[in-house]
Amino acid sequence: MPTEQEFISLLNKHQNIIHKVCSIYMDITADKEDLFQEVTLQAWKSFATFRGESQFSTWLYRVALNTAITFFRKEKKRPTIINAEVFPETAEETAEMEEQATAMYKAIAELSKIDKALVMLYIEDYSYHDIGGMLGITPNNVAVKMIRIKSKLKESTQKNYQF
Repeated sequence: MPTEQEFISLLNKHQNIIHKVCSIYMDITADKEDLFQEVTLQAWKSFATFRGESQFSTWLYRVALNTAITFFRKEKKRPTIINAEVFPETAEETAEMEEQATAMYKAIAELSKIDKALVMLYIEDYSYHDIGGMLGITPNNVAVKMIRIKSKLKESTQKNYQF
């Protein structure tokens, strides 16, 4: 039986996962904090069922995403997208990168909740196999969805910003 100390240790090590998910689905700080608490609670409630068949971080992503989607539906809030961290060299590059990031985030904001989750996990460099495991779909389905999402994002960003 997993202990409370094991859970706290793992949660402290991987809490950035929860913060990322909260930032994608909520735009108000208080809502992010509420969602963080809800994800933590749900993770604790289901920690006894964690069998170690996947990494804890993969399992936590799945719990966080499922909780966020449920929480989002309950609260009927509009999600936000995490801020891009860029390190441009000149003011001109800064402006251009901000325009590109804004266009991309606007395009991502128009995606469905599941597609947003796919994009977030893809950006985090998870494999299609891992993403599929977290979202409960096959790796092939992830690949097909990512092709469609990339096409949507390219089309949408080209409308808003000429690359």
